[in-house]
Amino acid sequence: MGFVLFLMAALWGLGWVMKTPPKARLVMIGLVYIAVVTAQVVLPEGAELRRATGGDARPWLVLGGVVALGFGYMVLIRRLRAKTPKTNPQAPIPGTFREAELNRYARHIVLREIGGAGQKKLKAARVLVIGAGGLGSPALLYLAAAGVGTIGVVDDDVVDGSNLQRQIIHKDDTIGMPKVFSAQAAMEALNPFITVRPYHRRLDAESAQALFSDYDLILDGTDNFDTRYMVNRAAVAAGVPLISAAITQWEGQISLYHPASDAPCYECVFPTRPAPGLAPACGEAGVIAPLPGILGAMMALEAIKEITGAGEGLRGRLLIHDALYAETRSMRVKRRKDCTCCMPAKAIAEMPA
Repeated sequence: MGFVLFLMAALWGLGWVMKTPPKARLVMIGLVYIAVVTAQVVLPEGAELRRATGGDARPWLVLGGVVALGFGYMVLIRRLRAKTPKTNPQAPIPGTFREAELNRYARHIVLREIGGAGQKKLKAARVLVIGAGGLGSPALLYLAAAGVGTIGVVDDDVVDGSNLQRQIIHKDDTIGMPKVFSAQAAMEALNPFITVRPYHRRLDAESAQALFSDYDLILDGTDNFDTRYMVNRAAVAAGVPLISAAITQWEGQISLYHPASDAPCYECVFPTRPAPGLAPACGEAGVIAPLPGILGAMMALEAIKEITGAGEGLRGRLLIHDALYAETRSMRVKRRKDCTCCMPAKAIAEMPA
């Protein structure tokens, strides 16, 4: 029996030296095994060949069974591994951070109002920013820097040279590029650990509500009242909080609107559009360069507070900033019982005349 085992080992070693495929070597060893077992079973008990190969078939059958079990176990493990989805060992487990992210967000994590739990909320958050202009530029950059996991940006405009005085997310070499793609490049260059969704189109009432429903928070940085009212109505219908800001010349204002949490909606505070010429757009009235940066950064700050639950936000308060005289003040704002946007029609109808 020992001679046969030595022969099998020699065949394997010779095949390895000659670089014979493992399957061919196994076939040769298997043929030797079959020949030995056949000799033990077929030849009479006193045959010379039978004595030379052990004289008994039972040890060979036991050996064959052990080898078969081992081989079957290996095949089973390989099949199980093949069915297991392949994962990238460098990819983080959902809800966790890579080491580079922990270092990046360290200044947030040490803040007791945010900490690791708050940073996880930011990573899981989905924020949509309407407009990649003066207000959207700083808001988008700070949301990206803060680690908001998914950031959408809607804008149908392209970068123009006149934008660069205040729209800091864009560059001279992106003039002519759609703003959403210019903004996407800047955000991804700043933070590769986030997902940016660019929507190069004009937002309309038909698609706004469906789009808003896919996000946790909306930031409106548009520069005209028609869009602001439309965004407000879509946010109310989707039940999503809205942070809206506006600027002109040296002044800006910002608030968080969310009737679902008993805060007013935008129409509660501004039920009618201002008279023509009373609130001209920046293109007509002008705007000091850092002002959209101040209000846009406030938008990002209020978004972070809303997501993490830190501090007291602007729900139910309108903050007004006068940059020319370095004054900031806030006033309380409430829901209007006759608001046609956020109050049920039945409640309005039952109001006393």
